[in-house]
Amino acid sequence: MSHLPSFTTARDPLPDHEQKQAALSYLNEAWAEARHDGIDGDCLAQASLFAAFAELVSTYGEDAVAKFVEGLPGRIRNGEFSIIGARQ
Repeated sequence: MSHLPSFTTARDPLPDHEQKQAALSYLNEAWAEARHDGIDGDCLAQASLFAAFAELVSTYGEDAVAKFVEGLPGRIRNGEFSIIGARQ
């Protein structure tokens, strides 16, 4: 009985940081397409947040997600989500 060599396939999981980079790339493409189709940025942002929070709640539960979002005001004020004039 011969053994076939093991090859890496597209289905092999990527490391977490690579998955996050790939996910952000997919989202940026979808965002650009929606903007091209005339969808307002504010509507996209609200729908994206809803979808993101719904996924987090289904994965981690309401209490864990509520605790996570408690830290968002400080992170926002510290510029963590600001693209223009990124802090060094």
